[in-house]
Amino acid sequence: MKRAKRLFAAVLCALCLIPLAGCHGSRGYEPFVMPETLDSSRSFEISFWAKNDTNKTQTEIYQKAIDDFEALYPNIHVNVRFYTDYGKIYNDVITNIPTGTTPNVCITYPDHIATYLMAPLCVVPLDEVMDDARFGLGGSELRFDSPTREEIVPQFLSECAIGGVTYALPFMRSTEACYVNRTMLEKLGYELPDILTWDFVWEVSEAAMAKDADGLFLANGQKVLIPFIYKSTDNMMIQMLRQKNAPYSDEEGDVLIFNEETRTILRTVAEHAKTRAFSTFKISSYPANFLNAGQCLFAIDSTAGATWMGSEAPLLDISADKVVQFETAVRPVPQFDPEHPQMISQGPSVCVFNKRDPQEVLAAWLFTQYLLTNEVQIAYSGTEGYLPVTTKAHESAEYRDYLARAGEDEAHYDVKIEASKLLLENTANTFTTPVFNGSTSLRNAAGQLIEETAKSVRRGDRTDEEYFDKLFHSVTSLYRLNQRIVSSERSELGPLPAAAKALLVTLGAVWLGIAVYVGRDLLKEKRKKR
Repeated sequence: MKRAKRLFAAVLCALCLIPLAGCHGSRGYEPFVMPETLDSSRSFEISFWAKNDTNKTQTEIYQKAIDDFEALYPNIHVNVRFYTDYGKIYNDVITNIPTGTTPNVCITYPDHIATYLMAPLCVVPLDEVMDDARFGLGGSELRFDSPTREEIVPQFLSECAIGGVTYALPFMRSTEACYVNRTMLEKLGYELPDILTWDFVWEVSEAAMAKDADGLFLANGQKVLIPFIYKSTDNMMIQMLRQKNAPYSDEEGDVLIFNEETRTILRTVAEHAKTRAFSTFKISSYPANFLNAGQCLFAIDSTAGATWMGSEAPLLDISADKVVQFETAVRPVPQFDPEHPQMISQGPSVCVFNKRDPQEVLAAWLFTQYLLTNEVQIAYSGTEGYLPVTTKAHESAEYRDYLARAGEDEAHYDVKIEASKLLLENTANTFTTPVFNGSTSLRNAAGQLIEETAKSVRRGDRTDEEYFDKLFHSVTSLYRLNQRIVSSERSELGPLPAAAKALLVTLGAVWLGIAVYVGRDLLKEKRKKR
């Protein structure tokens, strides 16, 4: 019996040690407290993980920002690591949390931060940090002209709060825009309104499906035409529900999307997908490719993708000989109530990871702030249709000059600048969805509802009430929305990291071992008493 007890104690100790070893980097941290000063006698190496789609200009802007920052702080060296996908950054972060090897600064999204926060004190809360009189936003000890908290667009800053606590700073913002082939639309006999309505877009899209005796579309004289293509169907569903004031989710993470308004939206999608007047990126490909080839009337994509849109687009994914000349107009996404437009706000933010050395965290925080200076914000926004996140940048003479030079040259591509103006003029009309551990799964489910409905009618399937009942059930199961949010999170961006899997397997084995040994000793004791 004593031997069993000793063995039980050893196994129990192992059980206690395993989580500490597996989560070494996320445990043992103290809440970050701002140091009195930056220790200039020491050198600091900080890592910065950023997303870049092989855009050379953006890479150069990042590198210049690092060089300029290091010139101001010679004892801080920034090592940048570029990724082509936000999902890969997310996966690497959660893989590195257990070993304490997260980056110091990371381009990310609040949905992802909500998952990082499962590791206590892993991400630095920024409310008190931002307000520090010395090193906070606009602080007295800064060696650069940082924006104040009041100079960050409040709607954008509020997007970085989770549970009422700010865990990031916004870096760039975009929304969605409808890029319209005005030439084709007017050929069909329609006049383009300032604010599109869903009824207008559906009506024009169906009218464009008319063909001549040879099977060519009258609108463009080609064999191919998809009048309306939506890039991000998750945004499509989310915005349509918001415009209808219909439920999607709440701050507690309750899933509310499976309602009658959602069914109504899907019935409309089915109607126009059946005629092939409507399609999606996942079904057909990039909206810009069809738009630029004269094979699309309404192409909805991010304002950040404006450099790919239009006959004179600086960036093209189709050969130049396939491009058709037309006038491109930029409009907000279609609305149900044009008097009260609603459009989603999106774009990357920057978070700071906690470390055991407060001086290292301070060095990372200083670099994070530097990314919000006018020099960085204005330069980066000029590469695509992004909008700077500070009013300080918006009101600067340099940015006003940039907007005023629309159409002057490739750097001032008029469609790109019009896309930026669209968000600038509609900032007060933007919204975001609640952020919680599992909100990405719900977002994916929203898009899946539209994608599956469109695919079904293209196959000739019936889309009656029984169909939508089954669709709701299958999507609920696929994204585990009928489970507690903490469980459904595992389906968001691929499998759990290897370290997390190994930890769970080991824990299971230890518990099994404990149960076996305890059960064996109890059995022996029972036999002795007979």
